[in-house]
Amino acid sequence: MEVMRSQKKASSALTSSNGVSTLTLYRSAPTLEVRLEDFERFAVDRLLVLRGISDGLARGKKPDEMDKLVTDLWKAHMRHPQASEVNNKDIISHFVLRLVYCRSEELRKWFLSMERTLFRYRFRSVNSDVHLSLMTELGIPYKIVSQKEFEDLRDQLNLVARSANQPLPTPNGLYKVSFEEVPELVATRKVFIQKGYAYVALNQVVSFVVPHFRSHLSKALVLTNRKWTSMIREQEKDRLTPIVEALATSYLGPDYSQDKEVGEISLKDIDQVARTSFPLCMQHLFNTLRDDHHLKHGGRMQLGLFLKGVGLKLDDALAFWKAEFSQKVGAERFDKEYAYSIRHNYGKEGKRTDYTPYSCQKIILSTPGVGDHHGCPYRHFSEENLRAALGKMGVSSRALEDVIEKARNRHYQLACTLTFEALHASSCDAGINHPNQYFSDSQKILKEKNMSTD
Repeated sequence: MEVMRSQKKASSALTSSNGVSTLTLYRSAPTLEVRLEDFERFAVDRLLVLRGISDGLARGKKPDEMDKLVTDLWKAHMRHPQASEVNNKDIISHFVLRLVYCRSEELRKWFLSMERTLFRYRFRSVNSDVHLSLMTELGIPYKIVSQKEFEDLRDQLNLVARSANQPLPTPNGLYKVSFEEVPELVATRKVFIQKGYAYVALNQVVSFVVPHFRSHLSKALVLTNRKWTSMIREQEKDRLTPIVEALATSYLGPDYSQDKEVGEISLKDIDQVARTSFPLCMQHLFNTLRDDHHLKHGGRMQLGLFLKGVGLKLDDALAFWKAEFSQKVGAERFDKEYAYSIRHNYGKEGKRTDYTPYSCQKIILSTPGVGDHHGCPYRHFSEENLRAALGKMGVSSRALEDVIEKARNRHYQLACTLTFEALHASSCDAGINHPNQYFSDSQKILKEKNMSTD
């Protein structure tokens, strides 16, 4: 796969004849040219699908709900203006993200889990011809059960199906595979076994195809990582490497550089809105600043850009930080050592860059040191400290246990979402992906409640 800066049209050698995306095993990288803008755009679109799947799984959606979710996500994000390029987009986006997520054990584990889930639900939606083709490509030995053999075993097959609460088998779409290929079905007694063969119905084929897919992808990710570290990263340091390294932590929503829907907040209101609408990560920083009159650089950046995003103007920001820091370091030292960085964050110094607030992903992946207070409390707090902080916010004991469970299982954004829902008595189906989104959604709910009581 060669990445091009030119506007040259990519080859359509990978595309199905009718322009519909077909299921593939992604066994080898495509031999075609890809425009640089498509390299990143396709990867972002697939990433939206995988993160949607991750959120659905974390929320405990049922299989039928997940089936609909995967279908909707795929239709929403993996379309292409040219129908003939749909399959190319699928394959290119997979290999780009394979490059992105091969670079650490944690990244590989997440990507492997999400791609396996995506493959599982897409596999269920294709017909038996595709099933057989994929089984052949994977080298899975199977035999199609003949009509005569089916009739001879009908009673036994029906008995197993009824006991496992499965649909009764039909002569069309019944396969024989070695029982060693389907340990999950054997362990749950969902297949009839005779002479070392398991009789697998069409709707059960996914149980032994997906493990093969996962095994292949797991090995491929390790090999990709070796190529990345030994060759690709250095060769592409000025072109692809910055894109690849940014995609794993990229935030794909609004940048919240200035929340136009909420407007501005004033210094006289800041303590009240901090109590009612700041997420836990920002409440912790805000309260620490009020108590200690100081924050280290990481905390100043995380809280400062958040406050900028919720509508605190530069003059008010300077007054706010000065009022706190001057109690610890004095007004003169504040003006000399700290005021510049605040103006810099607002794009008034240096390169005049308009910096945007940190997303949840960026905050979660930060690494606070001793004496730091930035980061994500759901990840970086001890369980005891997290319980205390949530209780102080007003999270009920029942909701608190659900939040702790999600944090314990490393679903940090979902833990924050459950906190939001508990405090606002309102669902947040989109999930919390950004501290400023938390603030914005909170303010909307509180304003609606105030209007209804007037």
